[in-house]
Amino acid sequence: MLQCLEIRDFVIVSFQEFEFQEGLNVLTGETGAGKSILLDALGFVLGMRGPSDLVRPGAQKAEVTAVFDISKNCEAQSILDDVDCPQQRELILRRTISREGRKSAWVNDRRVSAEVLRNLSDALVEIHGRHDERGLLDPKGHRALLDAFGNHRDITDAVAQAWLALSTSRHAYFELEQDVAKAQADELYLRHAVSELISLDPQPDEDMELDAQRRLMQNAERIRGDLLRAKALLGADGAEGSMEQAARWLNGVSDKSENRLDDSLASLSRALIELAEAQSGLDQVLAELDFNPSELEAVEERFFAIRTLARKHSISPNDLGTLKEDMCRRMEVLDAGSARLIAAERAVSDAESQFQEKAVILSQARRAAAKNLDQAVRKELAPLRMEHAVFSSQVDPAEPGRDGVDSVIFAVSTNPGASAGALNKIASGGELSRFLLALKVCLVGANRSLTMIFDEIDSGIGGSTADAVGQRLADLSKSGQILVVTHSPQVAAKGDHHWRVTKQVKNGSTFSFAVPLQSSERIQEVARMLAGNKVTEAAVAAAKELLTNR
Repeated sequence: MLQCLEIRDFVIVSFQEFEFQEGLNVLTGETGAGKSILLDALGFVLGMRGPSDLVRPGAQKAEVTAVFDISKNCEAQSILDDVDCPQQRELILRRTISREGRKSAWVNDRRVSAEVLRNLSDALVEIHGRHDERGLLDPKGHRALLDAFGNHRDITDAVAQAWLALSTSRHAYFELEQDVAKAQADELYLRHAVSELISLDPQPDEDMELDAQRRLMQNAERIRGDLLRAKALLGADGAEGSMEQAARWLNGVSDKSENRLDDSLASLSRALIELAEAQSGLDQVLAELDFNPSELEAVEERFFAIRTLARKHSISPNDLGTLKEDMCRRMEVLDAGSARLIAAERAVSDAESQFQEKAVILSQARRAAAKNLDQAVRKELAPLRMEHAVFSSQVDPAEPGRDGVDSVIFAVSTNPGASAGALNKIASGGELSRFLLALKVCLVGANRSLTMIFDEIDSGIGGSTADAVGQRLADLSKSGQILVVTHSPQVAAKGDHHWRVTKQVKNGSTFSFAVPLQSSERIQEVARMLAGNKVTEAAVAAAKELLTNR
């Protein structure tokens, strides 16, 4: 619900603050007084596009602030979540435009884009009038309106899920078909490549291990000679023999040295143990270097085979294993291609059947709802003096999609025997207003958290017809908030809250402002609307009667 609208330096408004309430809020005033500026300002703060010359002459920037109560508006709360804005009971929108045309917008003091404001506008307000291209006059929204009227949520969800399943199965079939076609085109190459990879069976890091083994074998003879010379120097005729002889000499004189040689003997014993371990290590390496020359040839052959195959496929040797897995998968697709294609085609066929079955149910439900809506609108048109007009919800075949297989257009015929046409192309201004009101009365209830705004929807009508329009607006306002800009005294008299918009010229500048009216002031305003510039006693009496019988 719109609680407050504050306008600063906007067009010809210096400063204006509206505090709106639930029920029917009416704005009246003479033609040109600036009533539509309210809607222009509200549209501006909701991110809608408009003229660039919005800044009041003499001011540097225009600013509009709107405060909404969104405690019961789940859609608005969801939009705030999407843009990471903190959820609050109140939603404060503020937008400015400089004289140079620079625009800025905030939501709860967080800067946002105009697109965020426009998304919020769909969740906050509905604007109905002769120039509304996004509401009931937009054929793109008629299908959703009919579904909301018919309470088709469960069926539309089922159709959407069936369409998603069909789209998924079609995509899977297309991808499999592409894989099989590619595999068939490369079959000879693929089979040869897979045979090579399986035969060679390269392992991760194998080329590096083979390279190290190959270099070790190539240097084996030189390494062996050095190792044998080192082993001789460490053996019985070398270090080992000398150390053992030294140990014998020391042991021979140890008892005469008063234990002074014990540490030396212990160190020498440890050195002999370490020397033995060094000799064992040399023996192990010598054993590894004892290989047949044909083994080197085999290692080099496998090493170069892996490197050659990697270069052939323009990949690193380590990626040969991954390539083998990929090519084997493609071979499986090729070998089982026909069977898998048949299964995928059957899945598409089953999904199509499921979608068509649910789409038919939805189409039948829509046609039934269309008849009910046509009857409901017909009943509403009679009190609006359009007994002979015909409203038709046309449900026609359309391209299949997530919304089913139907298109929906609201068509009208204003005279008996005349062909029906689109709502915004057939009806005149006054007729269009009444059609929109009748349709809205029938469709109301889908989202009562919205503020509904009617811009001169009573244009071109008067008398009892205007009274019927006012009564329906009053009925709609009982469960929500309605703002209406009107020239009709019958409509104005039905309002719960009344604002009068006037225009004044001060110091050569034009200003528009609005004031809330109390009981006696309302009588004078309604009387002015009845009588014109000169308010007569008869007009005052008639105004009192209208306000008494509202």
